[in-house]
Amino acid sequence: MTAAPAFAVRRGRLTSVLLMLIGGALAVISSTQTWATAHVDDIAIPAAGSEALPLLQPLSLAALALALALTLVGKVLRYVLGVLAVILGGGLGALSFQMALVTPVAALQPVVTDHTGIMGDESVAALVDAVSVTAWPWFTVLFSVLIAAGGVLALVTGSQWRQGGRRYDAAASREGAEDGRALDAVNSWDDLSRGDDPTRSSDTPPDPPRGAAPQA
Repeated sequence: MTAAPAFAVRRGRLTSVLLMLIGGALAVISSTQTWATAHVDDIAIPAAGSEALPLLQPLSLAALALALALTLVGKVLRYVLGVLAVILGGGLGALSFQMALVTPVAALQPVVTDHTGIMGDESVAALVDAVSVTAWPWFTVLFSVLIAAGGVLALVTGSQWRQGGRRYDAAASREGAEDGRALDAVNSWDDLSRGDDPTRSSDTPPDPPRGAAPQA
């Protein structure tokens, strides 16, 4: 077994799941941090990631759900979830990149409206003097790359993943042994009900009928 197939069998699933979990968890954290600040006169109005990009938190939570589902599904669904992870990571990365590169004032309109009471895209745009962006959108681009990388790894190595861990195989063996013992007990009870002794060996001659003279 070469190094690449060995990695796919032993570490492919774990690595893919970890990449998606880490990327999704960090993106969730990013949604609670300040992404941009709108400056109105002498007032700085911060906007969190979930406010500047409403899709950030749902997409991040979806990445976590995909990672957890990837630990349970079979071969066909691995590819489906892998494709979804690539699409999700790519979409999240594109949206975050756009916010990091050029943050539109419209993205900060809800927080500006909450602070000033002024509504409407044109009114808010005229009110905001400047918009400053933090590093969190750029960090989220990297987090989305981790999510997409986990999906790509699932697509490349998913066919070679083990079906189940030793723990599940051992559990199945114990369950089968218990079922076998239970079945043996039921069969023994049925034999006793028919008058047969289940403890008697097949080589032992049957007991003579009652009243019959013993054979010499």
